[in-house]
Order: sequence, then structure tokens, then C-alpha cells
Amino acid sequence: MQLETFNYDNKIVRNFGIATIFWGIVGMSVGLLVAVQLVWPFMNFNTPFTTFGRIRPLHTNAVIFAFVGNGIFMGVYYSLQRLLKARMYSDLLSRIHFWGWQLIILAAAITLPLGFTTSHEYAELEWPIDIAITLIWVVFGINMFGTIIKRRERHMYVAIWFYIATFVTIAVLHIVNSVELPIAAWKSYYLYAGVQDALVQWWYGHNAVAFFLTTPYLGMMYYFLPKMANRPVYSYKLSILHFWSLIFIYIWAGPHHLLYTSLPSWAQSLGVVFSIMLIAPSWGGMINGLLTLRGAWDKVRTEPTLKFMVVALTAYGMATFEGPMLSLKQVNAIAHFTDWIVAHVHVGALGWNGFMTFAILYWAIPKIYGTTLHSKKMASVHFWVGTLGILFYAIPMYWAAVVQGLMWKEFTPEGVLKYPTFLSTTLQILPMHMLRAIGGALYLSGALLMTYNLIRTMQKGKLIANEPAEAMALPPVHTNEKSIHRRLERKPALFMVIALIVILIGGMVEMMPTFMISSNVPTISSVKPYTPLELQGRDIYIREGCVNCHSQTVRPFRSETVRYGEYSKAGEFVYDHPFLWGSKRTGPDLHRVGKKYPNKWHYDHLLDATLTSPGSIMPPYPWLINQKIDTASTAAKITAMRKLGVPYPKEYENYANKDLLQQAKSIVDDLKQSEVDVLNDREIIAIIAYLQRLGTDIKVTEK
Repeated sequence: MQLETFNYDNKIVRNFGIATIFWGIVGMSVGLLVAVQLVWPFMNFNTPFTTFGRIRPLHTNAVIFAFVGNGIFMGVYYSLQRLLKARMYSDLLSRIHFWGWQLIILAAAITLPLGFTTSHEYAELEWPIDIAITLIWVVFGINMFGTIIKRRERHMYVAIWFYIATFVTIAVLHIVNSVELPIAAWKSYYLYAGVQDALVQWWYGHNAVAFFLTTPYLGMMYYFLPKMANRPVYSYKLSILHFWSLIFIYIWAGPHHLLYTSLPSWAQSLGVVFSIMLIAPSWGGMINGLLTLRGAWDKVRTEPTLKFMVVALTAYGMATFEGPMLSLKQVNAIAHFTDWIVAHVHVGALGWNGFMTFAILYWAIPKIYGTTLHSKKMASVHFWVGTLGILFYAIPMYWAAVVQGLMWKEFTPEGVLKYPTFLSTTLQILPMHMLRAIGGALYLSGALLMTYNLIRTMQKGKLIANEPAEAMALPPVHTNEKSIHRRLERKPALFMVIALIVILIGGMVEMMPTFMISSNVPTISSVKPYTPLELQGRDIYIREGCVNCHSQTVRPFRSETVRYGEYSKAGEFVYDHPFLWGSKRTGPDLHRVGKKYPNKWHYDHLLDATLTSPGSIMPPYPWLINQKIDTASTAAKITAMRKLGVPYPKEYENYANKDLLQQAKSIVDDLKQSEVDVLNDREIIAIIAYLQRLGTDIKVTEK
């Protein structure tokens, strides 16, 4: 057959590569600032826009969707064209995808510090940005499948299987998790409430890690590692088993983030079972990658890209072993809400995602610029500095987690808590937080060194924007192919549909009973809707990112019920849009904080936490005393909550502000008795009202 000539589009690869480097530095720098604030809270510079609660989601979004996201698109656009022997379907769609994604990142960088957040972990962006993400993801999908359709290679290589699974699953996750009722341009409430919202969030949250931080990187591993080592993939059959078992099992594992909560126990158990099963396919991928290097291990000593790849695969193996171990209830009882989770996440993010991204950048940039890497020695230095950074980050966090987790649970021989004050456990681990910040600084230094190395590489060569290539036209179908999977690899549309069905099964089995069978979320008659003032205070609490440090669910452990009070019940959260159970306790749990302290205590604590808790690392919130409650939004919020099923009286929105001001006046009058003079329309009054409500409904039932 006659050869056809065409050109690969390297310009789009270069663009995503530069964006990866830029946003990587930004995201890591914000992460370093976040780490430093946990030791020296004054590093928030006493402004609302740089407090830990607001910039922690900025850091996670910048690293996940800006750094890793651009890295995914760089790797996919480079490998997809070469695997399919075709230029991308549309240069225009490639450009729309690139600039649309950068605008989404920019919107996130502006809105999150301003306090526009849904509070759902890894999905904090408000509804206008969610719509933009959906549109740009569709553009990416059209471009990818258009390229697959016009391919010159009949069979789809294993990397493309992972790209297809990534596209369809992220689409499903994003749509289901983003069902919100907008009430303003940058404010919405989730359709789900309480336990159901928690299940949907962690079904999304866990699988965002699975299908954004894992499957596309596995696809890139299957392409770039054999290229770097100049060796074929170890086992085609293992890759088939790895792919289908991974995407089927992964989707079930989300509930292991909600162990010992008021989620139905059957859902928790399903999450545990499938998490343990997940070890097999995860390690199947790691083994397939490492065994691909058989006969090429001598190259690891001299090639920095392979050094990064080996550590990336090792970090993937560690993280995917540790995740199932953390899902065991005995381990989870100690580890959850501690820095163990932080360490676990960063072993994956820094080791697996970061190091593989670095390897691909070091390999692809010289290729598309028609030159060699400026300095292999500098790349090796980056490798060792980055590896030390990971060790300095992770090891102190594991140490801190075990120390704090055991301190939370320790009782004296007389049967009382040995460390009744939560702050005493926080102060004990501050040295480990300092070491974590040093590790982050080392990792960032390595990224800056890479940036210099790649800039010099680009200056040495010249971008081959349209790289000439040739291949035979798509060969005819051979009907005598015996392998069912080989036949499936010829049919991308069918492949996508089957992958979609496989990933839908787990989510439907776990979520549908929770929504359809009322006994899964038993109600409590004494639980009433939030008052207008409490509702406004809750939204301020969400805006300030308090949920990033404080959980709102008391687990049924003796240590927690003694420390905080009665364990949390599912019926207490039926009006919570969104749920606020949290995933990390930098401060104590707040679900039973209502009526525990006088209003004056909360006022002082928010003004300057060290007044009530000497040594506290919580930053001050003086702007809450100066900023007015947005009473103009009260009616819209009450109306929206009624649409979501919260039983406010008919037309209550018309006089809700009257009740708001009346409740505010009672708090202001109480503060005046403590010689505190504050206006009744200030935000601090609303957040005090919300805090004083938390966990008090259940006490009515107890009486």
C-alpha cells in the first residue's frame, strides 16, 4: 500500500508543556505557603485572601487541574498522534481546548481566594466554572475521538484504552457531583444533603484521584516508558487484565473515606472490600511497568528520565498499597483526620504524578525541538533533590500522624483523656510540620532547576511545529482475528460504551439505595432547619474554608465521645447543603461545639485565637467584625433551600430578615454584658450563631 504523508502538531504539545511548568511552579509555591502557615499563621499576611482556609483549595486545584491537568494533555496530545499515525482531528479544537483550560485555571485562581467555593473537596469551583469545565472537556473528547476515527493504525494501543476511560469517567463524575442550584452568579447549593452529599462527594473525590491522577498517567506510562527504555511492554495480556479490573474495581472504593461516619454500614463495607481488591490491578500496572525495564536497568544509571520513571512507578505502588491499608477499619481509626492522609496523598502526587510529568517533559521537549537535553547532569541533580524533598515531606507527616492519632486516643489509668485539649496534640507535631515545609521547598527547588534546564534546551533547538510523518492508510479489517479483545480494539465507540457501563455499575449500586430507601438516612424529629442568621453564618463558615481544618462528625469512639460529645447521627445532617464532615483535623471537631462556650469566647477566638487558646495556629479573622451580613441574599437562600426540600414556611423569605436581625440582637445584647460592643449586622454575629447551633438539636431528643 502507498504511504501517506502528514504532520504531527507539536505546537499544541509545546503549549501544554509550558503551561505544565508554569502552573506547577505556581501550585507548588502556594503549597509551600500553606505548609508554612501551619507553623507560622502570621504568614497569611492578615488578609482574608491568603488565609489557610482559602488558599488550601487553591493549592490542590492548581496542582491537580493546572499542573497535572496540563501534563496529561501534553502527554496525550504527543502520544495519541503517534499511536494513531494521524494529526489531531482539529487544530482549532486543540487551541480552544488549550486556552479554555487556562482560562478555567485563571478563574479558579481568582475566585477561590475571594471565597467563592462549594466546599466539596477537589470540586470547590462554583457553577459557572463547572459549566466551562464541561464544555472544554467535551471539546477535548471530540478532538480525541475525531483523531481515533481518522487513524491509520487499526488496533488501539493500551495507552488509548486508558485515555478513553479517563474521558468518559471524568465526564460522569463531574456531571453527577456538580448538580447544584444556583442562587447568584457565584453562589449555589448542592442538590444533595448530608449523608447522600457525603457519599456523592467521596464517590467523586476518590475517583477523581483514580481517573484524573491515575488512569491517564498509566496510559502515558504505557507509551513513554517503552520509548525511553527502547523495550516493548512486558505483557499485553497483563495490560488487558490490569485495565478492565482497575476501572471496574476503582469506582466502588469511595466510601472508605467515610468509615465510622453515619453513612450506612453496608456502603462502608462495600468500600472496604473493593479497596482491598484494588491492590491486585494497581500492582499489576506497576509490575507491568517495572518489568518492561528488564534488560534495560543499566540505562537507569545514566538516563535521568528513567530514574524519574522508576521512582514514579515505585511511588504508585506504595500509594496503591497504602490506600487499601487505610481502608481497613483498625488502621483508619488511627489514621483518618491526621497527617497520614496528607502524606499518602503527596506520595502519589509528588512521586507518581510529579516525577512522571518531569520525565515526560525531559523526554518530549528535546524531541519536539529537534535537539538534546541541555544538561543530563542537571536533570540528575533535580531527581535527587526532588527525591529528598519527597522523603522530607512524607516521613515527618507519617510520624506526626501516628503521634497525634495515638495522643487523641490515650487515656490515663484513671480513665480520663490524657490529652483533653486538642491543641496540646497539635503543638506536639509542629516540628514535623517544619520538616514538611523544608521538603516542599526542596521539591520546588528541583522544579525550578528543571525549568532552567528546559528553557536552555528550547533555546538550543527550534520547535518543529509541524513534524513530518508518513504511514500507510488504515488497513482493511481481518475477519479471522481470534482474540475478542483485539476485535474490540478496532471499535472505539463500542469500547467507550463498554468502559462507561463498567464504571457506572459500582456508583449505581452504592448510591441508588441511599437515595431510594429512606431507612438508609433515618430522620430525627427534633432536627429543624437553620434560622436565617445561622444559614448566613454557615455560608460565611464555608467561604472562609473552616472545613479545611475542622471536621463536623463525631465518630463512635470512646475517645471522641468523651472529647466532643454524643456521636453524630445521619438524621442531623438532612438540611446540610453541602455536608461539612471534613477530611482533616488541624483543629478540633465542631459538631458538638454549640452552647459549649459563651458567645464572648467565640468572639475572642475569631478575633484572635491565641486569646482563648494560647499557642493556637489558627489565623485571626478581624474582617468578620467589619464586614456586613449580606442580608440582600437571605430571601434567595431561603427560597433555594425550600426547593431543595428544607421545610421553611411558605413565603418565609419575605420576613426572614426580621428573624435574622432579632436573633442577631440577642447575641449582641449578650456580648454587651461581656463589655463587647459590636453591631448586629456584622458577619461575626452570624458565624457565632451558626457555631452555637451545631449539634444542639440532638440534645432535645436526649431530654
